[in-house]
Amino acid sequence: MPLVPLDTLDRPELADYANLTDVALRRLLEPQGGLYLAESSKVIERAVAAGHRPRSVLLQQKWLPDLEWLVERFPEVPVFVADDALLEQLTGFAMHRGALASMHRPELPDPRDLLRDARTVVVLEDIVDHTNVGAAFRSAAGLGADAVLITPRCADPLYRRSVRVSMGTVLQVPWTRIGEWPEAGPLLHEAGFTIAALALGDDSVPLPEFTAALPERVAIVLGTEGDGLSRRALAAADVRIEIPMLHGVDSLNVAAASAVALYALQDANR
Repeated sequence: MPLVPLDTLDRPELADYANLTDVALRRLLEPQGGLYLAESSKVIERAVAAGHRPRSVLLQQKWLPDLEWLVERFPEVPVFVADDALLEQLTGFAMHRGALASMHRPELPDPRDLLRDARTVVVLEDIVDHTNVGAAFRSAAGLGADAVLITPRCADPLYRRSVRVSMGTVLQVPWTRIGEWPEAGPLLHEAGFTIAALALGDDSVPLPEFTAALPERVAIVLGTEGDGLSRRALAAADVRIEIPMLHGVDSLNVAAASAVALYALQDANR
């Protein structure tokens, strides 16, 4: 792997790392460019373990020993090394985690392939906060979801913040995008899933009651941070479930709610 010491930022390959704090720019640049950014040696390792290929690496010199395995495995991939000031000028932030890799974005699988052998899936509808997306993926990984499906307007799970918050689990949990509810609802039903919307309502079933008679295959649907689930999502659902709350609190953060719901399902399956 060629080591490329940097003293200037005029190399075209560095465009992958430019202006990383500009969220609107990165939302366009990364998917359209077929890339995503893996931050820290641990996340890079998980990305490679998931079968993803790096196209370049950017790091501080002191972090090179942590990535010697990458040097050996991908000798054709350039490794750009620079001092902290130059790295911050390029990326827009101080690289406390020491290493970034520009990764080739994998092709998303067909939802039918993910649903074929799954029993529990999470559907994220239009969640726009990358932190919440990453945290929901971490819950899915740690609490036994077989796959995550995201709607067309949901934030990108491979955005740098999502990957970091998830501790790299977005690279481990199978996921893909699905269509709007007129397409997604029949898709889940054809695969044998009960669509369970996590939402308040007069007809909502308490989570313990739902898990006491748990269907064989369940799709837990979670909605966006402000408005919750859309009318179309609620119309597509077979049941609404709610987490019993105390002290007048009516809801949890969406990522916390995903953890509670998945734990309850996991416990019921034991």
